[in-house]
Amino acid sequence: MSQTEVSQPEIGKTLEAGGVSTNYHDHGAGPPVLLIHGSGPGVSAWANWSRNIPVLAKDFRVIAPDLAGFGYSGAIAGGVRDKAVWTRQLVGVLDALKLDKVSVVGNSFGGGMAIALMVAHPDRVERAVLMGSVGLKSPISESLDYLWGYQPSLENMRKAIERLVYDQSRITEELVQMRHQASSRPESYAPYAATFGQAPRQNALDMLASDEAQIAAITQEVLILHGAFDRVIPLETSVRLNRLIRNSDLHSFAGAGHWVQIERAASFNRMVAQFIRHGLNA
Repeated sequence: MSQTEVSQPEIGKTLEAGGVSTNYHDHGAGPPVLLIHGSGPGVSAWANWSRNIPVLAKDFRVIAPDLAGFGYSGAIAGGVRDKAVWTRQLVGVLDALKLDKVSVVGNSFGGGMAIALMVAHPDRVERAVLMGSVGLKSPISESLDYLWGYQPSLENMRKAIERLVYDQSRITEELVQMRHQASSRPESYAPYAATFGQAPRQNALDMLASDEAQIAAITQEVLILHGAFDRVIPLETSVRLNRLIRNSDLHSFAGAGHWVQIERAASFNRMVAQFIRHGLNA
């Protein structure tokens, strides 16, 4: 194992996708699964999915890219104003890896991008899991407004993580330090602030929304997951998605906020693996 792998597990491999130098993780073998991270300060694919990739990689080939402006991928000058930028990047990742079709798991912002991918390129998605997903026009929550307006400091990061988890005992000094350091990198903070930090931040949430008629036209089977105590994206958003997507099921997790994949990792990993495996055996 190299020193980079030990000290910076967030850094994986690199490819060019949609005109963006893209840092991505590629683990395991078998049916391909694309993991799309959320948009919290200091986020990267590895920070978002580190408790899930090793488990899912036992049965699947897991691909987890940093989208443009996040983690260790390149950024878009002036920030992203159209989610099609990220859609092109995701398709570019699939093309570069010669993957015709994948199952997709999207967290929050990543859920909105999973929806956008199914709308724009339905032939590339086998089935999808949406967790604490955005993707519908709705008023921005106070917690999401705070997260997107984040300015780097240890105290601000502590307050941000408090909004993301239900069980406050999970907030360790090590976690706060790690996410603060990641969020403070100039090459991470500047594009993050350019895309999400501009008031009114409702505009960024609206940018991630897809047309409801197009969402209702989705034919893939979709598993919708949500923390019962999510303060960032209201559970009602997932209820609305469940009503719109005819081949969807909704599961609410007790004892979880916005970080279901972390707070309820074992249950999350099991449900995702079973859902994807069921599609393969159908």
